[in-house]
Amino acid sequence: MKKKVVLFYPPYDGPPLSAPLCMLALASPLLQAGFEVKLVDNLTSPDFENEILREAQDALCLGISVLTGPMIGAAVRIAMKVKKLRPDLPIIFGGWHPSLVPEQTLKPDFVDAIVRAQGELTLLELVQRIADGQDWHGVKGLSFKDDSGIHHEPDRPVANINDLPAPAYHLGNFDAYAAAAGTRQLGYASSLGCPYACNYCTDMIFYKRRFNAYRADRVVDELVDLVSRYRIEQVALLDSNFLVDIKRALAIARGIVSTGVRFRWDFQASTDFIWKMSDDDVRLLGESGVTHMGFGTESASQDVLKLMNKHHQRVEQMVETARKAELAGIHVTFNIILGYPGETEADRQQTFRIMSDIAREYWNVSFSPNVFTPYPGIPIWPQLKDLGVREPQTLEEWENLALGHNVLPWLQGRELYRLRRSLEYFLLNNQIRKATRKHAWLRRGFRRALGLPLRWRIGSNRYSFPWELWVSRAVEKVVTRRSLLTGKKLSERIQEVC
Repeated sequence: MKKKVVLFYPPYDGPPLSAPLCMLALASPLLQAGFEVKLVDNLTSPDFENEILREAQDALCLGISVLTGPMIGAAVRIAMKVKKLRPDLPIIFGGWHPSLVPEQTLKPDFVDAIVRAQGELTLLELVQRIADGQDWHGVKGLSFKDDSGIHHEPDRPVANINDLPAPAYHLGNFDAYAAAAGTRQLGYASSLGCPYACNYCTDMIFYKRRFNAYRADRVVDELVDLVSRYRIEQVALLDSNFLVDIKRALAIARGIVSTGVRFRWDFQASTDFIWKMSDDDVRLLGESGVTHMGFGTESASQDVLKLMNKHHQRVEQMVETARKAELAGIHVTFNIILGYPGETEADRQQTFRIMSDIAREYWNVSFSPNVFTPYPGIPIWPQLKDLGVREPQTLEEWENLALGHNVLPWLQGRELYRLRRSLEYFLLNNQIRKATRKHAWLRRGFRRALGLPLRWRIGSNRYSFPWELWVSRAVEKVVTRRSLLTGKKLSERIQEVC
């Protein structure tokens, strides 16, 4: 009897990080139940298409995990080829995108089932039924189709992640990832979920504003073991909002310090939690190895933050976050969302001015701006449709909706030109500040030559004859996007066309 399950993680838009944690988590219960798991990751398998076709010949099923955007293209191509090779092989999609739009994702002939939301137990039960030749009805968390149509089984109750087995890290090729990334990295999730209900975020749809976290002692034990076993230099926590439970976060930091095992680690959070922490608390994070923190600040306009339903976010929290992180020697990246519905040009200029002031005061601050990307299922989709945003009508159309790709009808032409120009000046001003921070004579010279004109442009919102940008492009391209998780450069410039 076939016992092999093939799991495929398609190419994605971003720098290499580590073995795909979602697939390692799915693999672990399958391995415990006696199934063989073949993990095919585009980064460690350059010829992944032919490898999947070979493995599919004697497989029980094929599972593919996708996010909205470019990953969908490779997923569709592979699924079509496998279905042509083996029409009888169940092809199962999972991950954020299929979970948000299961009905649409199920329509193509090459998709047989969708594992929705938290997938470890749902996929295990489905695979067991496939192996035993049983009917799929009644598998909670599953959407599937048969001759009678499409069926959506009830949601599976969210499992406490402490009750799930640890991801199958041994399936990851850490040498290959180190070669691609330039450092030995590990992706690790110590928690799921966030208590907030931001109108643009899909996290609240998945996790219903519940914080589902590993115990602090488990996090410390696992991280120390993984770092030692795989010689990891840097751990990227994939938590949506790591600091929700501040006592737990500090217990993790203290635990890492007490072990004497040293490694760098990064996480994402919201500034209101740093606001609640003392200077010594944040210093403890730095002592434990935290080198970077990412924050979804999004805007420095309280009017825009209100539209986003970010009532917990305030400008003074951003300032305190920068100050406390600087004391601890921790770099921070503030994410900025541009073009949010209801945002005015005055709101954007306010954001650029305030954040420029913060960056001028604190050396450790960087920014990652993105044009607002309307992902499926977010709370404001009905409003976006009324404003003229076209929702993709097929699975394949969603491939083009990469982060920062502009599909906003109110952000075109002259409005888009002014946004891009003001953004470039904002980032150039910050980049010059960083480049000259350690050299007083160079800083004074740049301030005279470029600093004052840049601040005048940002303050007066005047961008004609941009000679400063021409000079900067001749020397070095302005970094316009950074990873909110690691702070590393993502791409050269923000996308400007549909």
